[in-house]
Amino acid sequence: MSNFMDLDQNGKAQAYYIWIDGSGQNISTLEMRKVGGMEHIIKAIEKMGKKHDEHIAEYDPTNGADNARRLTGLHETASIHQFSYGVANRGASIRIPRQCEKDGYGYFEDRRPASNCDPYAVTARIVASICE
Repeated sequence: MSNFMDLDQNGKAQAYYIWIDGSGQNISTLEMRKVGGMEHIIKAIEKMGKKHDEHIAEYDPTNGADNARRLTGLHETASIHQFSYGVANRGASIRIPRQCEKDGYGYFEDRRPASNCDPYAVTARIVASICE
């Protein structure tokens, strides 16, 4: 059939890979992009983690119901029920790129927003959390 799907002996479609897509927001401040910025990145991420439920409610138009189907902890997604972060970890709520860890500065990616999110609402929620 294709590289991603085939039929089993009963003619039922079998997927080899499931693509679970979200919006993914890259975040940085001036301090994060300077030498020593990793300290600011970690502080911002930890502030966001304290407001995980508020972020989830804002990250899709159904107050988290759409993301509950996507953020299962499987298929390179974090669980909607637990906040996590890590370097080069595509299964975390927030991913710090490996190059940023190596350089000691850069940005991070919030992988929780749904693909149908309101980007302005997501940005406002992130700013409210990290600038408190």
